[in-house]
Amino acid sequence: MRRGRTGRTIFHGWKVVAAGCVIQALHSGLMIQAFGNYAVLLKKDFGWSNTLFAGAFSMTRAESGLLGPVNGWSLERFGIRRVMRIGTVICAIGFLLMSQIQNAWQFFGAFLMVSIGVSMSGFLSVTTATVGWFERRRARALSLTGAGYALGGLAIPGVVFFMRTFGWRWTSACSGLLILAVAFPLTRLFGLFPVDLGQPVDGIDPDDTSENRTEVRAAGVSDVHFTPAEAIRTRAFWMISLGHASALLVVGAVTAHLALYLTTDQGFSLQKASFVGGALPLLQLGGQMMGGYLGDRYSKRLLSITAMFGHMAGLLLLAFAVHPWMVWLFVPLHGVAWGVRGPLMQAMRADYFGSTSFGRIMGVSSMVVMFGNMGGPLIAGILADQTHSYRLGFVIVALLAASGVGFFALATPPAPPVREPELAALGTA
Repeated sequence: MRRGRTGRTIFHGWKVVAAGCVIQALHSGLMIQAFGNYAVLLKKDFGWSNTLFAGAFSMTRAESGLLGPVNGWSLERFGIRRVMRIGTVICAIGFLLMSQIQNAWQFFGAFLMVSIGVSMSGFLSVTTATVGWFERRRARALSLTGAGYALGGLAIPGVVFFMRTFGWRWTSACSGLLILAVAFPLTRLFGLFPVDLGQPVDGIDPDDTSENRTEVRAAGVSDVHFTPAEAIRTRAFWMISLGHASALLVVGAVTAHLALYLTTDQGFSLQKASFVGGALPLLQLGGQMMGGYLGDRYSKRLLSITAMFGHMAGLLLLAFAVHPWMVWLFVPLHGVAWGVRGPLMQAMRADYFGSTSFGRIMGVSSMVVMFGNMGGPLIAGILADQTHSYRLGFVIVALLAASGVGFFALATPPAPPVREPELAALGTA
């Protein structure tokens, strides 16, 4: 086992966090946040409608949600490393196929393949691996893995420059090769847990009283590890899932349509729009660091409620923007809210339901969450085609997202499930 210069064992959990951050940065910068810029260029080349792009984006979010339970089961059945490696290969092949598309159906098929690969090798897999290594430092660890999404967004101006210089086809092909060259080797760090390496959770020596005093246990952390069936029967499961979905109404609409909105409604050039898109994850990154720090010390529910007001205010400001400064003010409102709230969604689930069945519980929850990721882009895209403006769609999405305040307010920690004695022994840490 490798040791640092001080002789202490390098905690493997932080290696998992670092690798997860890099993998999610690749997925974000090359596919998720790059989607809107692909849409601008594909619309120019093929003349496709906003609704078509909204449908493609929503289709991939539906895929992520519908396959979530299968993905969660696969992580437990076949192991995180194997699932991530298969997903990485599928993602790379999808990018290579997308570089050759000639019609809408080929675009849908290739983009769906990329999305399946990202789902298998990205968020759920990385998060499941991370929560197994952390408890007291869970929000911080998840904020760092989630920082990859923001870091990937910072690369958007560079991705757009590559698109404009070499074309979107070459960009797609090179993205597939980059995913294969960087992400695949990193998957070797996944699939191990503290018991496998003889390391303590959080990297905190249980005999080190000074370190244990500084790491306060967050409110709501349970020693009981719920099964998926037990979690589904709690109010907390549904409130977190619905709150998460309401936030993703805004996130999905912005991710799918921001570049199109700025280049059509606001008259921005694609390169100028990419600077707005690149600034958004910079603020998101700051928010994630803030959310990770605060989430391990204060109520994750209250932090999530506060973030929902930022999502709503930011999108409403964008909808009624008549000056560039209003667009730029949207960036910190939405970006910081997104960053603060993002890691708390997974941390709350792990705190309430434990880490043993986290992958399957999160997989089932994704079937609810997907309606936010699907609904936001579809509402914004369809109404933009009908009204020739994004204003009405953005306003409706922002108002629907207001329900998240109530959902998170009701997402209180669940009571331990009632079990037979032999089952209770299996479900405790």
